[in-house]
Order: sequence, then C-alpha cells, then structure tokens
Amino acid sequence: MNTTAAHTRYPLTQGVNPWLVTLSVMLPTFMEVLDTAIASVALPYIAGSLSASNSEATWVLTSYLVANAVILPASNWFARRFGRKRFLLTCVILFTIASFFCGAAPSLAVILLARILQGAGGGALQPLSQSILLESFPIEQRSMSMAAYGLGIVLAPVIGPTLGGWLTDTWSWRYAFYINIPVGILAVIMISRFVHDPPYIKHAKVGRFDNIGFGLLAVWTGCLQVVLDKGQEDDWFGAIWVRWAVAALVVALVLWIWRSWSNPKGLVDLHVLKDRNFRTGCLLITLLGMCIYITIAILPLYYQEILGYTAFTAGLVVGPRGIGSFLGSPMVGFLGSRVDNRKLLSIGFLGFAVCSFIFGTVDLSIGPFTLLIPITLTGFALSFVFVPLATMTTRTIPNQEMGNATGLFNMLRNIGGSVGIAMATTAVIRRADLYQTNLSANLTPSSAELQQKSAAIATYLGHHLGPAAARPGAFGLIYGKLIQQAAMLAYIDVFRWTAVLALVCAAASWLFRKPPKHVKAPKGMH
Repeated sequence: MNTTAAHTRYPLTQGVNPWLVTLSVMLPTFMEVLDTAIASVALPYIAGSLSASNSEATWVLTSYLVANAVILPASNWFARRFGRKRFLLTCVILFTIASFFCGAAPSLAVILLARILQGAGGGALQPLSQSILLESFPIEQRSMSMAAYGLGIVLAPVIGPTLGGWLTDTWSWRYAFYINIPVGILAVIMISRFVHDPPYIKHAKVGRFDNIGFGLLAVWTGCLQVVLDKGQEDDWFGAIWVRWAVAALVVALVLWIWRSWSNPKGLVDLHVLKDRNFRTGCLLITLLGMCIYITIAILPLYYQEILGYTAFTAGLVVGPRGIGSFLGSPMVGFLGSRVDNRKLLSIGFLGFAVCSFIFGTVDLSIGPFTLLIPITLTGFALSFVFVPLATMTTRTIPNQEMGNATGLFNMLRNIGGSVGIAMATTAVIRRADLYQTNLSANLTPSSAELQQKSAAIATYLGHHLGPAAARPGAFGLIYGKLIQQAAMLAYIDVFRWTAVLALVCAAASWLFRKPPKHVKAPKGMH
C-alpha cells in the first residue's frame, strides 16, 4: 500500500493501521499495571533480602504510588510541551531503566529511590496510551479498540500475583523487576515505528508550567497515599501525625481545586467536569477502582491467610478471572457499537455484584475449585464494565481535551483503588476483632461444650505431646480455630459490602446521557 492510499484509509493514525497503534500502546500499559501487581507479591522477600521489616517494605509500594499519582494528571501538560510521542518514549525508557535499578538494588534506600523514578515514568503511561488509542479510531469503532485495551488492563493485575509468585519462588524477587526490561525495549521499538503526534499536538501552544498547582497536587496526593497506607497501623485519627496529614491533605486539595478551576491553562483543567458524561464516568471509575482493587487484593489474601495457601497457589486459584476477561472483551467489543452502553455497564456491575455475594458465602471447607465459576465470571463481568465506561466517559470529549481528561480519569481510578484497599484492610482487621470478641463470649470455662471438646482434643494430643502439654495444646488449637473463624467472617463482610457497592454502580450507570444514534464528533475531533 502506497503512502497516499495508507493515509486515505487510516487518516487518524497518519497511514498506520490503528491496530498496530493499539498493540504499541498496550505494551507499556500492560507492563506498568503488571509491575504493580507483581511487586505486591514480592514484598516479604524484598524485606528479608534487604534487611527491612514488612512495614518498611510497604514503602516500596507507597513510594511508587505517590510518584504515580502526582504525574498522572500532569501528563497532559508534558505531552503538549514536549510532544506526546516523545514524552511517551521518555516515560517508557525511564520506567525500564528504573526497573533495572529496582532489581539490582543493594539496599532499601536504593530501591525506594528507583521506585520513585519508576512511578514517575509509569504515571503517564496509562493516560497517554488511552488518549492515543481513543484518537486512533473513529467514534463508532472505539468500543472494539477499548475492548483490546481493556483486556490488557484487566489481565495484568490478575496474572501479576501468579507470575510474581512463580518468579520469586523459582528465581528471585529481583526478576519481578527485570521482566520489565525486554517488554520496555519492545515497546520503545513499536512506539517509535507506529505512533505519531496529531497536528494539534505538534502546533499546540503551551503555557508556563504551573509550579504552584503541581506542588499542591504533590502534597495532597502524597498525604492521601501515606495516610491510607499507614493510618491503620497507628489507629487512624488516634495518631497526631494522621490528623496533621489529613489537615494538610484537605487544605492542599481545596487550594488545588480552586487553582485548577480558576486557571484553565494550568496543569489540570477541571472545566472538563462540566461534561455530564465525563463527570458521571469519573464517579463510576472511582467506585470501580474501589470494587476491583478490593477483590483483587482481598480474595488472594483470604486464600493465603485463612486457608494457608502459598502466594503462587493463591495466584493460580484467582487466575481464571483472566480467562473470563479474555472471553468477555471480544464480545463487549462487538456489542459496544450495537447496544446501549448503559445496559452493558449495568449487566457488568450486576454480574460483579452477584459474584461478590457468592464470595460472601465462603467457609473454611472450600477447596481451590469451589469458587472457580464465580472467579471466572468476575473477569467476564469486568470486561463489560471497563470498555463501555471508558467509551461513554470520553465520547463527548474533544481530542484537544483527551489528554487532560484521561489523566484525570486514571488518577481517580488509582485513588479509588487506594481508598478501597485501605477501607477493606481496616474492615478485615477491625471486624475480625469484633467477631473474635463475640465468639469468645460463648467459650466460657464453665461451658459444657468447651470442656467436652477440649477434653477430646487433649486426649488425642496426650499421645503425641504428653499429658502435661495436652490440655494447654487443646485450648491453643481451639483459640486458633476461633481466630480463623473470626477472620473468615470479617472477609465475608468485606465481600458483601463490595457487592452492595457494585449494585450502587449499576444504578449510577444510568446517569450517563445517551448520545444520539448517529452522534457527530465533538468540535475538535478528527
């Protein structure tokens, strides 16, 4: 195909097949999301290798998330100032180099510095990739393109724990970072070859960098992430530092909103929230972030902490979620341009809610295949959520505002995920304490049932531990079972609350304004 014919057939991508563009921008996004999931599995091994406590090792995640959250909404300014393709390449290269230093880190301080650089590089990958992809297809074909993109987004956190557990157990936690290097190199080659800047980016007039807006953004996102990660350890508002951090968060957030609204040419333009569909999408992506990250984080923990599975085995058990996503993404891509996306969203959220309610029926007797069907259906349902949500949210956004909109959209998803994980973790700990107290009330020394059970267990243990240790050992086993039961009930509560949240999302999906059947592209779209 000659150059003229190629440009005629694919005008939006300057002659490049848009599916090549899709594959090119999927690679760095998949790499970034996968890395986040893999690193969480390797934390205990990182702590042991670098002579750090588990609490100190969590800063490996926190430092990345803070840098990531700061760069996300600022990515649009950098893309306009330096060119979107050039900035994307810079981010991929920075992420890849930082991954090497993370894997080679000899101390905790070095890996934290490398993770900050990695977060700065990874923060812009998702909004840049998403805006490039959305502009590479006509509006009527965006559902299919977002289905392919969404497959990568949903699959990465699903296979991440399994892959991370295998790499860590088989080789070393360092390979959880080294694996990014070949993927990053391939992404650089493909982006260099197939991705081009649109004319409005090449000729964009960009104002001065908003130092004040960037500083306020860094303060409130940093405070939010630190409070969410460390608040539970110090009893939240019971700690003075938490109260001061929340005060700084609120002040910085209010000032940032005021500056971003009053200064449209600043780092972030919040006037895009005037669009009803985008505003609704921001609400739903925040709630979706809470739902999906709660499930991704809590379900493997249930298998590990309650049932005693290894990280790798737990990853294998939840892995079928990826199969569901793989099956659902092409289907929703086909239906997206033929069915009201609000119906698809409702179906997806309702399916997710039903699966979460099923997770809330677990007990201590379940095996690795007990939840196979609902876990698989969760991935299938999520594919019906992500694609229509991204399509509906950005459908009426002009191309010139796409980078600004996707940066804000992705930031809210990350914030929702952080809030969801913090709420779920706190709920599991505190509800477990509550259930432990309630269950203990029924185990009084005068209880005939307790005496009968402990005597039977002591008789068994007496043959192995001796008469002196049998009685204390019996009570120890009973207490351990009580703790296990209390923790299980706490997890059940979290699963059920997640289901209720998904039902709220299903209802909120109808807040979207349905676009005309033959909608014209907004002013500025090409």
